[in-house]
Amino acid sequence: MIICVVGPTGVGKSDLSIRLAKKFNAFIINADATQIYKELNIGSAKITKKQMQEIKHHMINIKSPDEEYSVMDYQLEARKILNNNKDKNIIVCGGTGLYIKALFYEYEFPKISTFEIFQNLTNKELYDLALKKDPNMDINLNNRVRLINFLNRPYQPIKAENLLYDVIFIGLKMDREQLYDKCNQRVDKMFKEGLLEEVKALYKKYPTSKILRRAIGYKELIMYLEKEISLEEAKELIKKHTRNYVKRQYTWFNNQMNIKWFDVSKNLYQDVIEYVSSLNSK
Repeated sequence: MIICVVGPTGVGKSDLSIRLAKKFNAFIINADATQIYKELNIGSAKITKKQMQEIKHHMINIKSPDEEYSVMDYQLEARKILNNNKDKNIIVCGGTGLYIKALFYEYEFPKISTFEIFQNLTNKELYDLALKKDPNMDINLNNRVRLINFLNRPYQPIKAENLLYDVIFIGLKMDREQLYDKCNQRVDKMFKEGLLEEVKALYKKYPTSKILRRAIGYKELIMYLEKEISLEEAKELIKKHTRNYVKRQYTWFNNQMNIKWFDVSKNLYQDVIEYVSSLNSK
């Protein structure tokens, strides 16, 4: 049995996944693009060893911050885990929609033979194209070079409609304003736990890292370290970008997959267990 727990950042996916893994004697595959990387701990809200409660986690802390890691890389490695453990229960947990779609669906990647320079398009037109390619994309409208590079990456699938695995998709939701408040509070907590110090150390150790300039919570503080904005502005940008990301995550999952949504404010665990059990009894 494969259960995939999805939803926006901060909604409680990890907690539910641990409980489900204990209930069904399963292991967990991470589907969060930032938690793939070692050392990006506080800013990615990475699950700690204590929080794992001795549940085996795959696809977490597998790359150095100075290494590139693509959706295709994730698809190949995570599918290998699925295919080698067909006799076991597996929980896939994360909020990176493109990773999850590429993992479970007939999602093929074309080879790029030419590099498009898009010289006739405005930044706004490039930005809109990038969002069509990936609604979770989080590149600044004015960063023309990054937008062009992103559009030229071989992430766009040839096919992405046929589901290749028997998966139970569980989506977590909560009142939007409450979730925004929770995300804001989580950012404040990250700073108290040492987010700025974490970013300073990573920036010094990996000055050319692409993930540090791409991930929310890291890129804003690098802007502060490079004296582009104040620390307070960086903190507010992290909160703003997190809220925007939540909106895009909801849009992605609602449009891309057949998901059963559960409100976390109600009897979440019991409702999910009953739903999964009802499907398995058919």
